[in-house]
Amino acid sequence: MGHHHLDTLDKRILSLIADDARMPFLEVARACNVSGAAIHQRIQKLTNLGIIKGSQFTLDPESIGFETCAFIGLHLNDPLKSDEVVKKLKDIPEIAACYCPTGQYDLFVKVYAYNNQHLTNIIREQLQPLGLSGSETMITLTTPFDRQLPVSMMKVDDESEPYE
Repeated sequence: MGHHHLDTLDKRILSLIADDARMPFLEVARACNVSGAAIHQRIQKLTNLGIIKGSQFTLDPESIGFETCAFIGLHLNDPLKSDEVVKKLKDIPEIAACYCPTGQYDLFVKVYAYNNQHLTNIIREQLQPLGLSGSETMITLTTPFDRQLPVSMMKVDDESEPYE
């Protein structure tokens, strides 16, 4: 996970496709004043570098029945087994994200559930058997915003700082 050297064209491409991932390559090429082949090559490079991580539609969890969103801090009986626990967490479809934080928790997960009872069942039946010594659950009331980092903040090779 290092810093990748990007130029102004990379930044422009990322800005366009971050706003609309369905934008055709030829339209991106026209906006950047380069060929479609150049855009295809650049997007392939950005994907290979791991800067672009696929393209997907983002579903609104609440609109498909997941009314409860929670963040759960996990304390493991044996923190040395966190890699093993992470593999098992990947098998729980309601877990949208898993983080390895600093601070008091060994792992921190984002969970979507149909309701509070479903969340309780996930904790009791799927999380606790993984070897937890404890957990702390925080239910979100609303999500005022959820976004990617803006491309405009990216540092590029032909600029000294991303925000001067």
